[in-house]
Amino acid sequence: MKKFIQTINNIWSIEELRNKILLTLLFVLVYRFGSHVVLPGIDPNKLNLSGAKEGLLGLFDTFAGGSFSNASIFALGIMPYISASIFMQLMTILVPQMQKLNKEGESGRKKINQLTRYLTAAVTLLQGAAYVSYLKNVNRDALIESYADYFWLSTVMILVAGTLFVMWLGEKIQDKGLGNGTSIIIMVGILGRLPQSFLGELAAKQTRGGGGLLIFLVEIAFLIATILGLIILVQGVRKIPVNYAKQIVGSKQVIGSRQFLPLKVNASGVMPIIFAQAIMFLPTLFSFTNIEQGKGIARIFNDHSNPWYMLIYAVLVIGFTFLYTALIFNPRQMSDSLKQSNGFVPGVKPGQDTADFIGQVMDRITLPGAIFLAVAGILPGIAQKLGVTQSFSTFFGGTSLLIMVGVILDTLQQIETHLLMRQYDGLMKGGRIQGRQSTASSTL
Repeated sequence: MKKFIQTINNIWSIEELRNKILLTLLFVLVYRFGSHVVLPGIDPNKLNLSGAKEGLLGLFDTFAGGSFSNASIFALGIMPYISASIFMQLMTILVPQMQKLNKEGESGRKKINQLTRYLTAAVTLLQGAAYVSYLKNVNRDALIESYADYFWLSTVMILVAGTLFVMWLGEKIQDKGLGNGTSIIIMVGILGRLPQSFLGELAAKQTRGGGGLLIFLVEIAFLIATILGLIILVQGVRKIPVNYAKQIVGSKQVIGSRQFLPLKVNASGVMPIIFAQAIMFLPTLFSFTNIEQGKGIARIFNDHSNPWYMLIYAVLVIGFTFLYTALIFNPRQMSDSLKQSNGFVPGVKPGQDTADFIGQVMDRITLPGAIFLAVAGILPGIAQKLGVTQSFSTFFGGTSLLIMVGVILDTLQQIETHLLMRQYDGLMKGGRIQGRQSTASSTL
């Protein structure tokens, strides 16, 4: 306890770090306040919240922090920006013109960011129109008749403005706050529903009686074990030994050293789960405005606990893990960098042989990483099958928990960096905290 209090004092004594934390908290409070401001023309007392908290809409509402079901001005949240960012990230890998623009340095990144903002506005327009149709269908009684003539236009405009404002908040957190702004906003939205889901699960177990409280404690223990497993997945690396030859610098001889090349077990981060969910969402688009009447494939793909859903979802996650890792991981570039710095892997010839060796090691560790990621993705469905309520089951794995673990590790890593730069002790005695900053999944 004394060590914890001393660490808090050290953090608060660093003016730059203190200002970053306070600014981040201020931006988060602004976002949470806007999440409870209802759209014009809607009576909040007559909103039907049940339909927007189940299935894929429930997952969307989780990322939006409840704004989707509350019909707030931030109903679409940061997700249109995430979709646009992912699309632009793929374009910089697949399209030669975008690759060239990405290599132009700061000016090229500014152009890509500007294109991402334009694409965000376009995506929000499409999603805003679909959301208006959803509100008219599900929450018809909540619409104010005197405002009906202006409802469509005003709602779409406000949703676009709200998403762009949330995007601006994320960029401000990134520039002046602490952590990745977009990831912080998503995490805050997810955590915003945790207390309500926790109390709902506790109440559901208490009403059962006959050991319901014991079952709830077992669920909490399993949740903690899942979090620990995801931390291992995020931080797990395979270290390849690298030797550096002796060099002559001026009149001095620099002795060679031995280091390690860390390869992450989960190099693709949360991106495969996001891609898989995007694919799984397509069959439900045809019944988006009236999802309760969806039948056949749409009904299956809207039920996270359906065995067919979990099987297809797991296969997609594994496939996208290999695909995205292949896109972002370049063993040839690593081999060239080692050769230029007089480094070599013991027992492996420099050049193409080193690239092949690194590629083989990456393929071997990607398979277990992909399997663990797929298991983490279907854990919410398994938990729901075992009797956990739908809202609380989303915290047992999947995108929600993986994002929270990754964002918290990234933020703690930045805090620890500030402490070590000023010669304070780190946050942990056992070693440095590793986040996701070394991976290519910085979008989230």
